[in-house]
Amino acid sequence: MTKTLDEYRHKLINKILFAVSHDEVKRYCDAAVNELESKQLNGYLVARFLEKTTNDLEQFDPMNKEAQQWSNIRAARIFCYRLKQHYSFSHE
Repeated sequence: MTKTLDEYRHKLINKILFAVSHDEVKRYCDAAVNELESKQLNGYLVARFLEKTTNDLEQFDPMNKEAQQWSNIRAARIFCYRLKQHYSFSHE
């Protein structure tokens, strides 16, 4: 991967913030995991990527975000959590 995982995570979070729907947020999250898998990234690192993404999303203050952005953040946290669970179970 040419980008570091931190850069990739920040890019994903930016896409999440400016998505126009929950479907778009889900597509971004799914695409991120698929990209990491296509690069044959270690399963632990993919799970850690999802965990760090969730943690970063939890740091946002709802008072500093627009309603759509806050809705996207909540949806992304759910999608990342589900992906992490699915990924952890299917790659053990």
